[in-house]
Amino acid sequence: MTSSDSAQQPENAPRPAKAPAKDPWDLPDVSGLVVGVLGGTGPQGKGLAHRLARAGQKVIIGSRAAERARAAAGELGYGVEGADNAGTARRSDIVIVAVPWDGHGETLRSLRGELAGKLVVDCVNPLGFDKQGAYALKPEEGSAAEQAAALLPDSRVTAAFHHLSAVLLQDPGIDEIDTDVMVLGEARADVEIVQALAGRIPGMRGIFAGRLRNAHQVESLVANLISVNRRYKAHAGLRVTDV
Repeated sequence: MTSSDSAQQPENAPRPAKAPAKDPWDLPDVSGLVVGVLGGTGPQGKGLAHRLARAGQKVIIGSRAAERARAAAGELGYGVEGADNAGTARRSDIVIVAVPWDGHGETLRSLRGELAGKLVVDCVNPLGFDKQGAYALKPEEGSAAEQAAALLPDSRVTAAFHHLSAVLLQDPGIDEIDTDVMVLGEARADVEIVQALAGRIPGMRGIFAGRLRNAHQVESLVANLISVNRRYKAHAGLRVTDV
């Protein structure tokens, strides 16, 4: 008998059991991570900072002017700190990008070093406005998130928090935000961190919604939500059914 013959398993030998499929709702504990918000003095960034800090997350808001960020942080309370964008990026584990679209590329390009190794969450929606209302723009890279990934090759870029009403986020009288957050990214572990972060806010769930190549349609849907809100005088969000 050759050595190769002796190494063969008998035909009736039991096969190794497959590992059970991972529960998609088994998400990591992110309560100890520091979250930075670039554009944290704007409506969306300030609203996200408020909700996350209120949920117990350590939050730093960033602005081009540190004094402006510190003033906004003082208004928010809940231990929120303010710093310039570079300082915010350096001190944070997760960095949410909530800057205006027209400054998106320039801001990220200038922070490439500070954002190296960080988990970046892009929530910017490239939109235009005319007399007929909001409409989606398509960046050369395909989406704001893909532009971020191209500009930040040393960062782990994801996309989320696109469809949230800044009005509801900033309203201190509202305890829960009734919505799902669609999360996109290339690495499952990174996506799950962002899902877990969204789940820290009462009423929210983070839902995996594909890879970054699918970010354009998620960003574009905000134009439709703006139309819904104008027609119905609402602050509409999204719910994904059957998950």
